Amino acid sequence: MTLKSLAYAVAVSAALASIDSQQAGAAQVLAVPQAAELTPRQLPATIVDFASARERGWLVAEQAEIGAVDKNTPQSINLRFPASVHTPVLNIVPDQPWDLSKVGDFNLAFDVANLAPVATHFYVELFDTAGNSQSRELSVPKGYTGTVFFPLAGEKAAMDKGMWANPMPWPTDDMKMVWRSWHAELDLSKVTKIAFYTIGVLQDRALQVGNIQLRPNPESGADWTNKLVDRFGQAAKKDTPLKVSSEAELKALADRELASLAQHTGPKDRARFGGYKNGPKLEATGFFRTEKIDEKWWMVDPEGYLFFSHGPANVRMSNLTTLTGIDFKDPSVRVVHADEVTPEDSMGIVPVSDKVRESRYVINDTRHDMFEWLPSYDDPLADHYSYRRSTHKGPIPHGETYSFYRANLERRYGETAPESYVRKWEEVTLQRMHSWGFTSFGNWVDPAFYPNEKVPYFANGWIIGDYQTLSGDTNHWGLMPDFYDPVFAERARATIEVIARDVKASPWCIGVFIDNEKSWGEREGTVAERYGVILDALSKDAAESPAKLAFTERLKEKYGNVKALNRAWKSQFDSWDAFAGDASLNHHSDAQVADLSLLLEALGEQYFKVVHGTLQEYLPDHLYMGARMANWGMPDEIIKASVKYSDVLSFNIYEEGMQTHQWDFLEEIDLPVVIGEFHIGATMGSDNYHPGIVSAANQKDRARMYKAYMNSVLEKDYMVGAHWFQYVDEPVTGRAFDGENANIGFVTVTDIPYPEMVEAAKEITFDLYPKRYGK
Repeated sequence: MTLKSLAYAVAVSAALASIDSQQAGAAQVLAVPQAAELTPRQLPATIVDFASARERGWLVAEQAEIGAVDKNTPQSINLRFPASVHTPVLNIVPDQPWDLSKVGDFNLAFDVANLAPVATHFYVELFDTAGNSQSRELSVPKGYTGTVFFPLAGEKAAMDKGMWANPMPWPTDDMKMVWRSWHAELDLSKVTKIAFYTIGVLQDRALQVGNIQLRPNPESGADWTNKLVDRFGQAAKKDTPLKVSSEAELKALADRELASLAQHTGPKDRARFGGYKNGPKLEATGFFRTEKIDEKWWMVDPEGYLFFSHGPANVRMSNLTTLTGIDFKDPSVRVVHADEVTPEDSMGIVPVSDKVRESRYVINDTRHDMFEWLPSYDDPLADHYSYRRSTHKGPIPHGETYSFYRANLERRYGETAPESYVRKWEEVTLQRMHSWGFTSFGNWVDPAFYPNEKVPYFANGWIIGDYQTLSGDTNHWGLMPDFYDPVFAERARATIEVIARDVKASPWCIGVFIDNEKSWGEREGTVAERYGVILDALSKDAAESPAKLAFTERLKEKYGNVKALNRAWKSQFDSWDAFAGDASLNHHSDAQVADLSLLLEALGEQYFKVVHGTLQEYLPDHLYMGARMANWGMPDEIIKASVKYSDVLSFNIYEEGMQTHQWDFLEEIDLPVVIGEFHIGATMGSDNYHPGIVSAANQKDRARMYKAYMNSVLEKDYMVGAHWFQYVDEPVTGRAFDGENANIGFVTVTDIPYPEMVEAAKEITFDLYPKRYGK
């Protein structure tokens, strides 16, 4: 370290010490914060003094409620986020954008007091003039009063280490907010707004917020992400209640659990397929079906008993590997074949030959240095190495991976025959499902469970292949297939053929999920946000794009001549040939927007027609579970199209629960509905650095929130199931596919169940049928 950098580090440390001692409001308040060009020497600096912000009209509430000024804390503000609103927001909008580009390494911090009777999960989002934003989240415990922060610039904020959330960047008692999900770019020279909000809360929340300031980041050394993980895949720098320290301890815990599972075998009111044997006996068709009984939707099991589907999704090990920072120069390991039907994140262990390993090199030092231990290639635990040919997000495009979870299973149960520990894991998992009271597996269960005749399941598949694609305004998981492309139909058939071959028409298969969270577009927003995939299709040449050709023919049929189209769209196409070549438009008339809506519905209908039609050929007795739509990708047009073809509608709802007012439109649709994914996580009491999309204050609070979520589901007459995502915690250093590293499992990386979650599950499941049936 140079004398200059040492002097700066001392100054930074002194500045942070000054913040701690001076408390809220003591940092320098800039005279003109929205226009000032801040420098590191000016930090710490308060950029929002709420007494001044209120006077200057900076506070813009969108259904959040601003309380009266507290005389004891005039520079703070009381906020109420009502549960009667889906997303109540307080916007802080300065007169002119803040220029934070010259500040250097800094974090944004503010004082917060939780005034609600329970933990409060809230978000802070920053916006720039281009509309880009960065969103962070945190759950503050009941009664919490303190400082909350997140690095906004510098290495602690910007370096992509292949994880959703990094460890604490320096020692502090302050609480750190984490990214809601993936990292996003923000122009710090033009920050236009700071927003505080909640999403989908089940009871009102209230916070006192004050003294929003910028603070310099202290230097914490270059090793703050070194040796994050111990030999068991646990967080080496965190102490957690379930942490194990030896193989002997791991085996002892396994033996203790096996004895408990043998003693506690689950609820006594279940029929063979998990239905309610104390309820009415309906028509038995030999397969699962749906029926409305006394104005309430139910699944009905193969024997005719009422059935509600609840259990964990993603019960598999294929997406539990983490990148080691090693790659191979030999390109043969990255070959992708056009006829594959399994996407990267659904593949099991992919072996790498000794010849390929001869080309081994470190592709990313930061990743490689995160591990205290990785086995040598001749170690007995080396068979848990794998390879990822491509990744979705992160600094490494492809590379070697390792599964600590699989290694821990081998440590727990030993290996008396090739992969005997995997067979034992399957057996124990089935026992847990019964003991914990779950009625079924959710989506993405390992196909190894398909032959089981103890727990019902849902089969699953992805339609992947070399078909034409469409791009939406935001492509969350990748480009949208062009469903009019004949290649898409061919690939759908290839995928469903494999599913049918694996399922073998088993009555234990409830139904089939195909694909997941497609980027259909936003339900509300700009024209581009709602209809981006259609606008992209229209911009293409019909000679090369099947979707553009289909849309052109549909509009020809509606308008007849191009002049009629021009009058409606306020456009100037010379001919239908010109329209077929490129129909890009910068302005959108009401008539055009209405047509975009019709075309989006047509696109959705084409998708469901192909998928449903093919499923009917191969698995006619099994339920088609719809499109697993996410909140951000469930336009009314797609819901309308899905209703025509789905036996059950499916939505992934990552919120505190199902707010009745937000989902009451499903009453009118009058079809059974299942939650494809939900979860609640916490960094406190777990190895993970990210809590998941919905977070709790700790493991006890996590269990409370799980029960509240399930009760919000069970009270709705159209609901027939809810699936928790996922069975196992994600790797501490991030799953290889995209860096997710959240505490969202019912079990840890060492396969130890969270006792709070197991007890909460039993409270729900042991009373599930009597409570929902009401008799």
